[in-house]
Amino acid sequence: MSIFHLAYHVDDLDAARHFYGEVLGCSEGRSTDSWVDFNFFDHQISLHLGPVFATANTGRVGAHMVPMPHLGVILSQDAWHALADRLQAKGVTFALEPTTRFTGEPGEQSTMFFHDPAGNPIEIKGFRDMTGVFAT
Repeated sequence: MSIFHLAYHVDDLDAARHFYGEVLGCSEGRSTDSWVDFNFFDHQISLHLGPVFATANTGRVGAHMVPMPHLGVILSQDAWHALADRLQAKGVTFALEPTTRFTGEPGEQSTMFFHDPAGNPIEIKGFRDMTGVFAT
């Protein structure tokens, strides 16, 4: 099994800790005064203090323009629904509301986009059948 690792900037570690820990439900790992690790759905992200990268809604996916670049993870459909419910209950503002796209096509998926407090875009996808992730 491989574990993905991504490190990127945030502008406030306390806000990041609250969002990734309390809102998303990710467990915190090691940290210093300038960075913190999180278990991001069984993958490792490292959030470092620094200038946040620029993003823009330039990615055309179906009928939507999505933020690029962005971080994401693919969950089972049940886990996706549970997270969507959690985020809605926590009052998260969505850049793309939880929805299902490509219905009946290869790669049918549920998706939602939102931003962390530093403005980093995050996409969470849900698949009923994980063999469809790479379907063409």
